[in-house]
Amino acid sequence: MATATTTKHKTFNIRRNDTVQVISGRDAGKQGRVLRIIPKSARVLVEHVSMVKKHVRPNPQRNIKGGIAEQESPVSVSNVMLVCSGCNRPTRVGYEVRGDRKMRVCKKCGNTLDK
Repeated sequence: MATATTTKHKTFNIRRNDTVQVISGRDAGKQGRVLRIIPKSARVLVEHVSMVKKHVRPNPQRNIKGGIAEQESPVSVSNVMLVCSGCNRPTRVGYEVRGDRKMRVCKKCGNTLDK
């Protein structure tokens, strides 16, 4: 008999369109905007970070030219830190309840990270 398995959703401090800084790896120190979050593999796609070359076949129907294209490769969530808009530094994320909403807060300056 097959048993039912439950998958627990992973939660991250980082969301789409946040500015993050890479803290380790070959792109350490680079900043970029989060394009996509991949919770299954705990990775994020950051704009202009971890660029790889991909060979592309031409497709006239979609107006795609063939050749070698550059695209972003996913980076592990553990290798990026959220950048606070107030202090412009990578920071840890805390949570506070303000009014009836749970807000993300910068641990260094106390600024709200949510819009």
